[in-house]
Amino acid sequence: MTESVQAPRAALQGKSMPFEHSHVRSMARALAAKPFEAPDQALPKPLAKIGYDEYRSIRFRPERALWRDDKLPFQIQFFHRGFLFANPVEIYEVDNGFARLISYTPDMFEFGGVAAPEPDADLGFAGFRIHAPFNIPDYYDEVAAFLGASYFRAVARGLGYGLSARGLAIRTGDPKGEEFPLFKAFWIERPLPTANSLVVHALLDSPSVAAAYRMTIRPGETTVFDVEMVLYPRADLAGIGVAPLTSMFFFASNDRRGVDDYRPAVHDSDGLLVHNGQGDVVWRPLVNPHDLQLSVLSDTNPRGFGLMQRARDFRNYQDLESHFEKRPSLWVEPIGNWGAGAVHLVEIPTKQEYHDNIIAFWRPKEIARASSEYNLTYRLHWGAGAPVKSPRAQAIRTAVGAAPDGTRLFVLDFSGEALKGKQPDGVQAFVEADRGKILNPVVQRNSSLETWRLSFQLAPEDQTHVELRARLMAGEEPVTETWVYQWRKRPE
Repeated sequence: MTESVQAPRAALQGKSMPFEHSHVRSMARALAAKPFEAPDQALPKPLAKIGYDEYRSIRFRPERALWRDDKLPFQIQFFHRGFLFANPVEIYEVDNGFARLISYTPDMFEFGGVAAPEPDADLGFAGFRIHAPFNIPDYYDEVAAFLGASYFRAVARGLGYGLSARGLAIRTGDPKGEEFPLFKAFWIERPLPTANSLVVHALLDSPSVAAAYRMTIRPGETTVFDVEMVLYPRADLAGIGVAPLTSMFFFASNDRRGVDDYRPAVHDSDGLLVHNGQGDVVWRPLVNPHDLQLSVLSDTNPRGFGLMQRARDFRNYQDLESHFEKRPSLWVEPIGNWGAGAVHLVEIPTKQEYHDNIIAFWRPKEIARASSEYNLTYRLHWGAGAPVKSPRAQAIRTAVGAAPDGTRLFVLDFSGEALKGKQPDGVQAFVEADRGKILNPVVQRNSSLETWRLSFQLAPEDQTHVELRARLMAGEEPVTETWVYQWRKRPE
């Protein structure tokens, strides 16, 4: 089994091979001991240069789905190669301890306006998607999709697609350029008729590292992925990103400069939430920066982090097509102690809402050494919010604008049980900046919305970059999470 991924596809057709979870680890270890080999992206001419719309016209035939007629709780459909997704991915079905390569044939797809390949073409797949009846009985809705490099995404009950996860990030935000590892093979275990989860194994490869994954996927009100990851670096890796999340932030009330749009906000995620190892809860609203921006939140043994979509009301967006209020949040829950490191947030400028420009991940302090093995386990929660509840009130809105005296005015709204019943003279503001000057902090209770508002002005004093931190206090006790922000002066 160790050599099967490297074998010619024709030699694997129709054959079953013994399979155990340890086999994928053995393959990753063996790959890491050899130089990286880039996949063959060759495609027939009609498919080699198609655009986005042409690629979308290629549709898998649902009646050809894996397990379609077997009355199982999951079905698998496949993506064709083309457009940005030229890399071939081998996909196996695992049943009773044996793995069988799933064969590609062109008649599995409708090609729309694209010329179909020859009937005997063996092009392989670009990825796959999982369907299950988790919204209503007897209808198999799409739950998750694995497509492109090491990207995958999922939905939860009542929500649509939004942000993505990745198997691994390498040198993200590095001026020398990012390295994108690839999932090159998957093994999907055939579920029992009574199963509520699906197990997917994956083999990842890149110039710097090979890795093995085992994911147990449970669709529901919150869709959960239990991820077991084993890394085998080819080289020493200081720029590794574990459990990377990728999203889009175009604009909102805290960042509208240069935007001419009827909608109040456009984003798949509006903030980074971190529950750190010291028990503090940190909220960092996202921005669409003028230049690439990096924030680092150092920590030891984090309790969790994620990119959240907190604004859940249609009125926050006023978009009848995109429905950003139905985009899922994604929370990373470490299993076991992850040691020292930092949550990194990378924000990249974008002028369009179609580009993912936000990346968050955990970077261990320890360098991943070549010829070593690293095991990490974590749980991904796709849902309306973080699965962990803090007793502290949340920052539900951040607004930033110009004040008449030339300073920047910040307005933060907080909501939560910790603030209910408090009197105005019993709640104080804590606001600090690493440079510049904070002016006129004011705390007010908004009885019409049952929220509390903290406003203050920032006088940058010729500074171009200011780190801000704020929360509400009741005496010596914080009653809100800690709001953090990175203000940067933008060119006029």
